[in-house]
Amino acid sequence: MAHRISEECTYCAACEPECPVSAISAGDEIYIIDENVCTDCVGYHDEAACVLVCPVDCISLV
Repeated sequence: MAHRISEECTYCAACEPECPVSAISAGDEIYIIDENVCTDCVGYHDEAACVLVCPVDCISLV
């Protein structure tokens, strides 16, 4: 199941380097998760790494 970043994103970039499959990239105003690439960190981490580092809790499951 993939994650999505909401418009509450502060564009801090904390999530992008944490993604083990490079599914996160900078959009025009917020970071974007490619839902076709996101693996929910299965096989990499016990929990979604992006969710753990997000300072404003703006990343959720689709």
